[in-house]
Amino acid sequence: MSSFFKFFATKYFWFNLIAACLVVLMILGLTYRWLDSYTNHGESISVPDLTGKNVKELEQFLSQKNLRFSIADSSVFDLNLKPGTVIEQDPSPNDKVKEGRTVYVTITSTIAPEIKMPDLIDVSYRQAESILNSYGLKVGEIIYKPDLAKNAVLEVQLNGFSIKKGSLIAKGTTLDLVLGDGYGNVKVEVPDLYNLTLSEALFILKGSKLIAGKIEYDGTVVDSAEAKIYKQDPHPLDVLEVNQGDVIDLYLTASEHIIEQNLRK
Repeated sequence: MSSFFKFFATKYFWFNLIAACLVVLMILGLTYRWLDSYTNHGESISVPDLTGKNVKELEQFLSQKNLRFSIADSSVFDLNLKPGTVIEQDPSPNDKVKEGRTVYVTITSTIAPEIKMPDLIDVSYRQAESILNSYGLKVGEIIYKPDLAKNAVLEVQLNGFSIKKGSLIAKGTTLDLVLGDGYGNVKVEVPDLYNLTLSEALFILKGSKLIAGKIEYDGTVVDSAEAKIYKQDPHPLDVLEVNQGDVIDLYLTASEHIIEQNLRK
């Protein structure tokens, strides 16, 4: 028994014990360094801001930064953004992550949801515009038709076809509105505007509830205030009556000779 304890006091025992400890420490150190290198311990990169980018750009953009991405949600629809636009991300911009990390993104939907067409008939243009905006729809062309209800919606069109209330249409669709012109089908005589100045002609047209259309000056006009009408379209000798709100085109000259040439009796 005493020889057993004496063994622990020998130089041989302590030499081997110290050697064994050194070997273990060396193995642990090498293992730690290998794990440190394998996992890029202490090395990190900043997550770039992906918001506003299109999902088609992400793969190439992130691969250059040794990152990956995955779509977490694609059900959000936004009228103001193109389909596939990144609106959220996780991790957030500037977060520190290891290379190869996956960034989860939320993108706008590529398919617009369908909604029911609201009832716009007989409402005012301003009301119709407000209702369409609240439904995520857009106002396109404004078309006027004879009707006493001025600026009241008579019809809603999509690509030239009438759209009824309750019809399913994609959110973000642009719709054309047919409005009343406030004149209806009331007939008025076509006034003779020959040899009048523009201001005189406009006064008469306003009194007849007609509208000046194209106003064209020939090459003789230097001062538009002195020009006179030598031709109009339509002319009372060609068309006796038109609807209130119709357009009369006017042609003016400063040449008395041209006015005399175009005198119609």
